[in-house]
Amino acid sequence: MDRRSFLKSSALGVVGAVASREAGAQGVERQAQVSDGPSLPVVVASRNGLAATQKAMEMMGAGEDTLDAVIAGVNIVEADPEDRSVGYGGLPNEEGVVQLDSSVMHGPTNGAGAVASLEGIVHPSKVARDVMTHTDHVLLVGPGALKFALAMGHEKRDLLTDEAREIWMKWKRDLSERDDWIDPADRLPRSMTPGEKHAARQMMRHHGTINCNAVNEKGEVSGVTTTSGLAFKLPGRVGDSPIFGAGLFVDNEVGACGSTGRGEANLKTCASFLVVEFMRQGVSPEEAGLRAMQRIVEKTTEPYLLRDDGKPAFGLNFYIVNKKGEYAGVNLYKGSRAQFAVHDGRENRLRDSAYLFER
Repeated sequence: MDRRSFLKSSALGVVGAVASREAGAQGVERQAQVSDGPSLPVVVASRNGLAATQKAMEMMGAGEDTLDAVIAGVNIVEADPEDRSVGYGGLPNEEGVVQLDSSVMHGPTNGAGAVASLEGIVHPSKVARDVMTHTDHVLLVGPGALKFALAMGHEKRDLLTDEAREIWMKWKRDLSERDDWIDPADRLPRSMTPGEKHAARQMMRHHGTINCNAVNEKGEVSGVTTTSGLAFKLPGRVGDSPIFGAGLFVDNEVGACGSTGRGEANLKTCASFLVVEFMRQGVSPEEAGLRAMQRIVEKTTEPYLLRDDGKPAFGLNFYIVNKKGEYAGVNLYKGSRAQFAVHDGRENRLRDSAYLFER
């Protein structure tokens, strides 16, 4: 996505009507999509993952391991300067530093590895795999993660692109009426109206992330989540992406779930783990995601996180696949961007996600 589209796009467009499902709790609008039957192999990913699902399917078709396949898929997005949510070109923290998080899980071996607050490395997913493969640990953070990455041969580089820096500077200029930053467009402080500034901040507090999960013809499941995190976050902030059970969870006996959106909400409910556990009980991927999303709604009680109607004032998305090849995307809200990428071995495409609330 180019910068202009990123700054101007809305996450609340309208999609076609879908079939209504009976509410699991009073006031909840549970909307489902009609899914294809199970098929193997299959790869699912977040909406920005069409290139990832294509690459992963090609590699699995050539007999490559599922984890190697999904990591190679997300590497495309990590290296893309036009994607503001991941790797090179990702939006920085409040000090202008790009800090990356990633986790990987390999179902066949029950292996796992993750990094958090990693700076200067384009492909944190590769470093996470190295943590899994070459250490007895599962999570490395900050300077220690960077030192490990360099020891493993990864190249350090500046991840802040000119356009990402421009977006960060725009955020700083509009941050406060009492700071020393001014808008060079007119050399006057705060040229935007309060409503315009609020809308811009909401669009620019970008959550981003890419998740990709796959199951091959042998029923082997793997997943990866990688991100530059919440735009303009406090330095050292870690969201759900590198945390097993939150941003990613894989169980080779059941399936996988990954997430994008508000990481704090996901962390507080271990939602990806919850989705997989619901599937273990025999629930479909779609129903499992809707149940977990409802749990998040029930646990979101802080007034500042709620809209006037009492619903969460944030977005959250799940990308789910089970061992049989059934899959789903599940969003908190309906919207034009409430989609996920899927390659079922026949076609690589975006599909509409199920959702909990109409709006």
